[in-house]
Amino acid sequence: MKLITQGTPEMDSAPALVRSLFDSVIREDLLFQLAHSIRKLPFEARKDTQTIVTHILRYKPNNGPGDPPAIDYIVHQRPEVIIELCRGFEDPHSALSCASILKEAVKSDVIAALILYDQSNEYEPAVRLNDINAEQPQTGDGIFWKFFEWIDRGSFEVSADAFTIFRDLLTRHKTLVASYLSANYSLFFSRYHQILIQSDSYVTKRQSIKLLGEILLDRTNYNVMTAYVDSGDHLKACMNLLRDDRKMVQYEGFHVFKVFVANPNKSVAVQRILINNRDRLLKFLPKFLEDRTDDDQFTDEKAFLVRQIELLPSEPIEPSYSSRSRPSVNAAAA
Repeated sequence: MKLITQGTPEMDSAPALVRSLFDSVIREDLLFQLAHSIRKLPFEARKDTQTIVTHILRYKPNNGPGDPPAIDYIVHQRPEVIIELCRGFEDPHSALSCASILKEAVKSDVIAALILYDQSNEYEPAVRLNDINAEQPQTGDGIFWKFFEWIDRGSFEVSADAFTIFRDLLTRHKTLVASYLSANYSLFFSRYHQILIQSDSYVTKRQSIKLLGEILLDRTNYNVMTAYVDSGDHLKACMNLLRDDRKMVQYEGFHVFKVFVANPNKSVAVQRILINNRDRLLKFLPKFLEDRTDDDQFTDEKAFLVRQIELLPSEPIEPSYSSRSRPSVNAAAA
């Protein structure tokens, strides 16, 4: 199978053979069997499976528009293939191979939607695309929510591979993700803070703070961002990051903190925290990471934040939302 899909150094793959192999794989349900069994295979067989499945996912017989036929097949007939590949993170031996296949698969927005919205248990049918209700808050038991655990509790390799897919899911298909985060706002950010931002792993903590900043600063997530920076609890958590012992955690935390301070319509809760800590912040910020002398943008941003904090009123003022509609974010029970 590998030789048919890849060819050899001496000979390219034959289109007719590739098409015949593709048809057989679909007809015999081999994609699911490979995804389900990859954890049980020896090392070299897992590598071959990764190569074969990735080629099949990319295969487009006529290079026409639209998704490859294997993607259409998975979405409309066998979504369990993708869910089984995600479950490959439960075994450190299969995590890398599954991550490599998933990285190719989640380039498709419909595949990403299956992962985000599936809430099936093992051995149950996975969600069908037509059955997705994007406005219905989730329970937190679906396959996407397991990524938090795989990132936080997995070995270094599993954590890194799981985070790669997690990040792709949250940054690649912007409109899909903005809708998902709005419907699952409270549950998502509760777990994000409790599990990832507060992780004991330095790498997980730093990467998660950086990803949080990217999510908040993406224009497509505007409503999610405005809801997030209305929260006094989120601001407190962010200010704690500024005092972390590790400079890169402080630095990534700063890029989230600045969103709160730069917001022209700060909530009363956020204003109160900043006003109560004004004097300490005005002493703290000018010396914050002052060794970053070659980073002019960072220096300018610090100066801007200092000025914004200086301009805060003596008492909180109810914000005006005349310039924008107040964000409406559905809250799922955490």
